[in-house]
Amino acid sequence: MSVVAFPGQPSQPDPATGSTTAAAVERFLDSITAATTRAGYAQTLTRLTAVVGPQHLVAALAPEHYAAVMNRWHTAAAATWNRHLSALCSFTAWAQRQELLAANPARRLERRKSARRGDRAIPRTRLDALFTDPTHALRERVLWRLLYDTAARAEEILTLNVEDLDLEFRRARVVSKGGAIEYVHWATPTARLLPRLLGGRTTGPVFLADRRAPASGRRAPAADDIDPVTKRGRLSYPRAEYLFKTASAKLDPHHQGWTLHQLRHSALQHLAPAAPCPNCRPRAATSTWPASAATYAWAKRPPPASPPKQTPPGAAAFAELKPPSR
Repeated sequence: MSVVAFPGQPSQPDPATGSTTAAAVERFLDSITAATTRAGYAQTLTRLTAVVGPQHLVAALAPEHYAAVMNRWHTAAAATWNRHLSALCSFTAWAQRQELLAANPARRLERRKSARRGDRAIPRTRLDALFTDPTHALRERVLWRLLYDTAARAEEILTLNVEDLDLEFRRARVVSKGGAIEYVHWATPTARLLPRLLGGRTTGPVFLADRRAPASGRRAPAADDIDPVTKRGRLSYPRAEYLFKTASAKLDPHHQGWTLHQLRHSALQHLAPAAPCPNCRPRAATSTWPASAATYAWAKRPPPASPPKQTPPGAAAFAELKPPSR
């Protein structure tokens, strides 16, 4: 006698046909084109694979597994918690589109609200001390200055290639969050350091990692993310964030270090009031990141008043001679 599953009862995953977590994670990461996003998601999903085991079926993922993954960042800042939760949610949405997962294991997890602080800007004097400290590597000093001068998002600067730079006019072509092509500009100190960092390179990522990129396997980056000469990969966002927090910890009164988001916020606070023209001022902030009042005041300034109309000579006398309308 054949056994028929009761309608509405969830079927158990078949080990013979189901996809394993390790294989699904590898496929998901391969589908991400942005190197910085792929590196950030890999940190979270590597933790997921370690928690459930590489042979665990994707269809059997449960809220308890996701809770165990997120427990590692239970005491972390809200931004860190939300970043790792976003990685899990993105993987879940992808697995559901691939029909590998029916339920949502992240349904019991919630995003955390970041505490609003009166002023998240880093004092200018401390940033100057950080930028001019020769103990920091040239790559980091160029990256920090470029982020500060342009007020661009870290992902936009980290994905720059040498071909995107216009050293003569001190500008670079970036792909904004919405996919539009924009130009960012930098100041004289950055212009002096940038050629030293490039060292004559004409192609490849501007900011390179310390080690050579793996040539094969799941962690192998795309060809566009590898320098053809040194075979080093592109510097990732998590690594850049870690280096900035570590270097700035001794200047931070709380000894916690600052984030790259705070560096961009500081640029908007410091540079917007002194910008003489639209091309010189930092790029406007998004609705999720309030810029300084001066930035909004500049963007929403009223148009200049038009000069009063001048009455041509003799116009009044001509009006007196004009016959009244019938």
